[in-house]
Order: sequence, then structure tokens, then C-alpha cells
Amino acid sequence: NKLIQEFTKHDQREYDDQRALEIHTAKDFIFSMLGMVQKLDQKLPVANEYLLLSGGVREGVVDIDLDDLNVYARGTDYDMDFTLLVPALKLHDRNQPVTLDMRHSALCHSWLSLRLFDEGTISKWKDCCTIVDHINGATNYFFSPTKVADWFYDSISIVLSEIQKKPQRGMPKVEKVEKNGTIISIILGVGSSRMLYDIVPVVSFKGWPAVAQSWLMENHFWDGKITEEEVISGFYLVPACSYKGKKDNEWRLSFARSEVQLKKCISSSLMQAYQACKAIIIKLLSRPKAISPYHLRSMMLWACDRLPANYLAQEDYGAHFLLGLIDDLQHCLVNKMCPNYFIPQCNMLEHLSEETVMLHARKLSSVRSDPAEHLRTAIEHVKAANRLTLELQRRGSTTSIPSPQSDGGDTNQPDDRLAKKLQQLVTENPGKSISVFINPDDVTRPHFRIDDKFF
Repeated sequence: NKLIQEFTKHDQREYDDQRALEIHTAKDFIFSMLGMVQKLDQKLPVANEYLLLSGGVREGVVDIDLDDLNVYARGTDYDMDFTLLVPALKLHDRNQPVTLDMRHSALCHSWLSLRLFDEGTISKWKDCCTIVDHINGATNYFFSPTKVADWFYDSISIVLSEIQKKPQRGMPKVEKVEKNGTIISIILGVGSSRMLYDIVPVVSFKGWPAVAQSWLMENHFWDGKITEEEVISGFYLVPACSYKGKKDNEWRLSFARSEVQLKKCISSSLMQAYQACKAIIIKLLSRPKAISPYHLRSMMLWACDRLPANYLAQEDYGAHFLLGLIDDLQHCLVNKMCPNYFIPQCNMLEHLSEETVMLHARKLSSVRSDPAEHLRTAIEHVKAANRLTLELQRRGSTTSIPSPQSDGGDTNQPDDRLAKKLQQLVTENPGKSISVFINPDDVTRPHFRIDDKFF
């Protein structure tokens, strides 16, 4: 319990007035940028409704596969991270259950025909569609997540280029803009902080999908704490496809708006255990990529439904909750079964091979045999990230770390090799203590210590 509390203390940073102002400045910059994207070609809705989530996509705040994403690390690349869902299309005028075209897709996924929209919308977006001609001569336009992401990245790049031609005092510095699969990642330098924004183009719906109607009939942990209207106020299609799906056409159902409401009903001690568990296992189980933070989040929601409310409300049960989450994850791996919380008939681990799940199950057994040691390692990692952030703030500028797109020349090469070597050692030696010794006079020859062995 004390270790979980210590992890929480270092993981959750206090925001002073300066940091709060920097967060506000970055958010205003991103929102202004999106307003300019809308004016560029009028594709985005004029009156739009974004969903801003604390934590980046890599933290599991939305159900998007992490395979296509570059690795960013807190402390090294950014200090704070956010996810912003930006509706490219909205269907907000329906009160009945929304029926999607799932004939071509795996469960939890759908194609989206623009026949649901008016002619003006079709003409605006048809260059971001795949076209299917029917035998009867009719043409059907299917909204393409990959083409929408390409358009979004190009539009954002044009707007940022224009903004940077006329810099204004106090404006955030754009450290990095990258397209990661169907997500646009932007790192802003604001004062002494670096903010990562993962911007996700989505389709926004009011109401509730017909495929998830049966879920509403079940008893849930949030019953009586929040209203059903709050939980089912809307859902999204996010640009992610199933394991065997067609990337150009398939979207994934996302209930991120509902999850924001459900989170209000989860005790602080369980949330702390979840964050600690996530920090322990995600790096450990990321190669080969199989278990994402979103899987762990789904398991936590299932546990909330399954366990008695008075047990979950215990403030000093953090250790019980952490071990319970590890055991639940182990159970999911051994059975190769992790149901989506909102669409239980969708098994999110179905595509994994027996070899992969057993490899991860063995790794997880090592965590379960000594969770305290793994938690101490996670604490050291978050402390190191905080030290990097403080060091940057002490220098008084975010420009001291060159971005990959800067004119740093060859000076970045040794650091890059060192980072790759260290990443390889961490992957190959899960749970072990790894130290790096560098001679300041010759940084090209680092020495590594793994437990008591030197390399």
C-alpha cells in the first residue's frame, strides 16, 4: 500500500499557477489551430464539439492500437499528455438507437456510408472516401479513416506553417508534428513545459449504437450513482480497424464519452492501483505488442461490475486491487479472452496466437511473484522522468532538447544509439535493475550494469 501511495505521489504532479497557465495556453493554441483548419476548406463542422481527455493515446484513454505509434516517453519527450477527439462528421439529430453497417466488419467495428448525410456533406468529403459502384449503377461513398487522417495531417501542417510565419509573443513553440498511423501527435513547448497532444479525427454520434443495446439491460456498478442518460449521451467511431479488417474503410466504435462518466464512480484507491498496475505491466508486455492499457482499463470496469461496492470503496485496499488486476489480466491471457466492456461479445484478444499469450502469461507470473520489486522499479522510472522535467525547467527553456526535426546535425547520433541500446536491454531484461554509467569526457562509450553484471 505504501509503495502504491509513493508511486501516486510521484506520478500525479501538482499544478502551480504557472503550469495551469501553460496548460491553458497550449489548449487555446490547439483550438485556434483547429479553427483555422476548419476555415481552410470548410470540411470540419463549423460548430464542433471536441472531447479533451487527460493522458495520451499511449495511456489507453481510447481504444486505438499502439502498433503504429512512435514511442514517446514522459520526461524525455514531454511533461504532460492529452488526447483530443475532433469530429470530422457529426450525426447528432437522432434519438433512436443508431444502426451502423457492420456487414463487412468484425464486431465493434463498422464501415460508414455517406448516404446517411446530405449531398453537401458528400461533395465536401468524397475525396476522403473509398468508392463502391453497385450493379444497379448507384455509387456508394465509404468514409475512409486513412484518407481522413492524411487530409487532417496535411491541413494541420499547412496551418502550422502559416502560424509560424507570423509568430506572436507568448505563442507555444511547435517542437514536433508527426502522423502516427491515423493520429496526429503534436508536442508544444510552452514556457518551461512540453505538452503532447494526440489529435484523433472521429465521427461523433448522439444516442447509442444498436449493437450495444443489450449492455444497457444488465446491472452495473454505476447504477444509482449517475443517470443512464449521462452514460449513453453519445459515442464515436475512431480511426482503427480490426486485426483482419480493411484499414481504408473500417472504423472502431469508441465509448470514450461514457468512460469519462464511469470514471467518476470509481474509488480513488482503485484508480491508484490501476495506474500503478499500468506502469508495471505495459512496458513488460509490449513486445510483441499484445496488451494495451485499454485492455487493463476494460478489466477494471468489469471488476467494478463483479465485486461488491463496499469492498471497492475500501480506502486501504490498494494492494488488494493491484494484485486483483494482475490476476484478472493473467486469467484473460490464459483464456485468450478479454471482452469489450460495452460490447461483451467482442473479444479483444481473439487475434492473438497461443504462443504470444503464453509468453505474456509467463512474464506476468514473474510480476505476480514479486509485485513490490516491480512497483519499486516503476517508482524509479517516474522519479527519473520527473527529474528530467525539473532539469529542463531549471534551464528555463524547452529548446535545450533538440527535436528530431531540428538542425542538430550528427550530435544526436550517439544519444540515439544509446537510447536504442538501453531500450533493447530493458526489453530483454524485464524486472531487472539497469544502470548506465557515462564518462563525461567520452560519452561515446557508455557502460551498462544489469543487477550486478557489467557490460
